[in-house]
Amino acid sequence: MDMHMLYLIVPLAPLLGAILAGFFGKTIGRSGAHTVTILGVAVSFIASFLIYQDVQAGHTYNGTVYTWMETGDALARLKLEVGFLIDPLTVMMMLVVTFVSLMVHIYTIGYMADDPGYQRFFSYISLFTFAMLMLVMSNNFLQLFFGWEAVGLVSYLLIGFWYTRPTAIHANLKAFMVNRVGDFGFILGIALIFAYSGTMRYDEVFALREQLAGQSIELFAGTPWMLISVICICLFIGAMGKSAQFPLHVWLPDSMEGPTPISALIHAATMVTAGIFMVARMSPLFEMSEAALSFVLVIGAITALFMGFLGMVQNDIKRVVAYSTLSQLGYMTVALGASAYSVAVFHLMTHAFFKALLFLGAGSVIIGCHHNQDIRYMGGLWKHMKITWITTLIGSLALIGTPFMSGFYSKDSIIEAVHLSHLPGASFAYIAVVAGVFVTAFYSFRMYFLVFHGNERYDQVPHAHGQHDDHHHAGTPHESPWVVWLPLVALAIPSVIIGFMAIEPMLFGDYFKDSIVIAPAHGALETMKEEFHGAAAMAFHGMTQLPFFLALAGVLLAWFFYLKRPEIPLLLMTVFKPIHTLLENKYYLDKFNEWFFAGGARLLGRGLWKGGDQMLIDGLAVNGSAKVVGWISSVVRLFQSGYIYQYAFSMIFGVFIFLTLLLFGKTM
Repeated sequence: MDMHMLYLIVPLAPLLGAILAGFFGKTIGRSGAHTVTILGVAVSFIASFLIYQDVQAGHTYNGTVYTWMETGDALARLKLEVGFLIDPLTVMMMLVVTFVSLMVHIYTIGYMADDPGYQRFFSYISLFTFAMLMLVMSNNFLQLFFGWEAVGLVSYLLIGFWYTRPTAIHANLKAFMVNRVGDFGFILGIALIFAYSGTMRYDEVFALREQLAGQSIELFAGTPWMLISVICICLFIGAMGKSAQFPLHVWLPDSMEGPTPISALIHAATMVTAGIFMVARMSPLFEMSEAALSFVLVIGAITALFMGFLGMVQNDIKRVVAYSTLSQLGYMTVALGASAYSVAVFHLMTHAFFKALLFLGAGSVIIGCHHNQDIRYMGGLWKHMKITWITTLIGSLALIGTPFMSGFYSKDSIIEAVHLSHLPGASFAYIAVVAGVFVTAFYSFRMYFLVFHGNERYDQVPHAHGQHDDHHHAGTPHESPWVVWLPLVALAIPSVIIGFMAIEPMLFGDYFKDSIVIAPAHGALETMKEEFHGAAAMAFHGMTQLPFFLALAGVLLAWFFYLKRPEIPLLLMTVFKPIHTLLENKYYLDKFNEWFFAGGARLLGRGLWKGGDQMLIDGLAVNGSAKVVGWISSVVRLFQSGYIYQYAFSMIFGVFIFLTLLLFGKTM
C-alpha cells in the first residue's frame, strides 16, 4: 500500500467511526456504535505501527496533502493547507494516542454499559482521537491550531457529557474558558510568526530562526524585547492552558466530572500532553531564547511541586489521580525548560501508559464499589478485585519512579537533566522536582492503601444528610467485567517494560534525529549520555540515589499513617489547620479567579450596561435625540395655529427681519 494512503487512513479512520456512531447511532445500535469506532481506532493504530516501521527504516515525509486556500500577491502570499510531517517524534505520538485510545474504547463498553448516551459517547471519543492525530501529524501552524481547538471542543463536550449535572456543566464551561485564555496567547504567537516570517510551515519558519532571533519588538514604547522570546512565551502560554500549568491549571481537577474513560484519554495520555508535544516540536525556536526556557522551567517547577501538595488532601479517587497528572505535567515542562526535550517526550510516553492505567483502575474501583468515589469509604478491596488491585499497584509503582519500572527511567532522567542545567531558575526547579518525588509517593500510596488495604469501610458511605446507611451501597465490591480489566492488563505491560526498552534509543541514541534541535550551549543530555551505562546499571545506581530514598520514605509514611496509625493524620490535620485549609481550598485560586476575573468582568459589564447602554446610547443618543426633536417641534408648533392673521403677521415679521439683515449687511 502507498504510504501516503496510510498517512490519510490514520486520522480519517477514527473520523469515519465518529460520523457513523454520531449521526447513525440509533440505526446501527449500541453494538454497531462501539464496533465501528473501535474498528476505526484499531485500523489507525495498525497504520501508525506500519508508518513507525517505515520511519525506522529512514523514510520521513513532509508535504502538503490538500491546499485549502491561497491569497495575496508574490510579495506576501498566504497558503492555508493541510499537510503531514511524519518523523520519529510524530510516529511516537501517533502510537501513544492510538494505543491508549484503543484501550479506552474497549474499556468504555463495560464502563458506559448502562448509559443512555452510549453511542454519543463513542462518537465523541473517536472524534477526539481524530482531532489529536491531526494535531500531532501537522506540518504547519494552521493545522496545529485546528487540532488544538478541536481537542478543546471535544473535551468540552466530554467533560459536560452528563449534561443534567450542574457540576459537569460548570466544569466544562470552566475548562473552555481557561483554555481560551491560553489559546489567546497561542494565536498571538502564531500571528507573530506569520507576520515576521511570511509562512506557516514549520520547516520554513525554522529555517528563518536566526533571522527571527536577531529582531526585536516594542510591546511598550521605548522597551525593546527579543522577538523570538515573545513568540516562544506566547506559544508556551497556549501550552500552559492545554497542559494545565500554573496558573491555568484550575480547569483540570474539575474536569473529573466527566466519565472516567475520558479522564484517562484526555486528562492523562493525550490532550494535556499536546502542549508538551508542541514545545518539543518548536525546539529550534525555544533554543534561541534562554528567557523563554527559564520561564518554562520555573512554571513547570511550580506546577510539579505545588500541585502535588494538593493531591495529599484529596478524598475523591479521581481527583487524587488528577492532581498527580498536574504534577507529572509539571515534570515534563521542567524537562522542556532544561532543553531536555527528548526526556520530556519520553516521560510523556511512559506517563501516558501508567496514568491511563491508574485512571482506568480508578474507574474499575468506582464500578466495583457501586459508584462510590470517596477513598475514605473503601478499604480491603484487594480481596474482591484482584486484577484491579495488581494493575493499580503496578501503575502506582511506575508513577513514583520505582527502579526498573517505566516511570523511573523518565523521572530520574528529568531530575538529572535539571541538575545539570545552568539556566536561571534551575536550582529552584531541581529542589521542586526532588521534593516532588516524596510528595508523589506519599499521595499515591495514601490512595492505594486506603482503597485496597486496611479495614473494609464500603458499608459506611454517608447519606446526603450525613447519616450512615448500611443499605445505601448494598452489596460486596466485585471485580469488573473483562472489557474493563483487559485494557488494564494491556496498559500494565508497557508501564513495566517500556522505559527499560526505550531509554537508550530515545535519550542517548539517534531515535529523534533532526526532530528535536538542541543548542550546543545546552549540553545536559550530552553529559548524561557520557554517564549512561545501560538501563539495568541505571536502575541499580538509582537505588543508591536520593530520589529512591525519598520515594521509599513517602510510601512508608503513607503505610504508617493510613494503615498502622490512622489517628495521626487526623491529629496533624487539627494541628496544621491553616495549611490544611489552604490546601483544601486549592490555594484559593478558584476564589481569586471568581472574585477578580469573573467579578471584574461582571463589574465591567454592569458599567458598560449602566453607563454605556442606558446613559450614552439609550439616554443621550436615542432618547436625547428624540427630546431635541420634540423641543424643536414644540417651538415650531406655536407658529402652526391655523389662523390666517397669524400667518400674515408671521410673514410680515419675517420680511421685516430679512430686510433689516439685508440693510445691515450693506452698511457694513
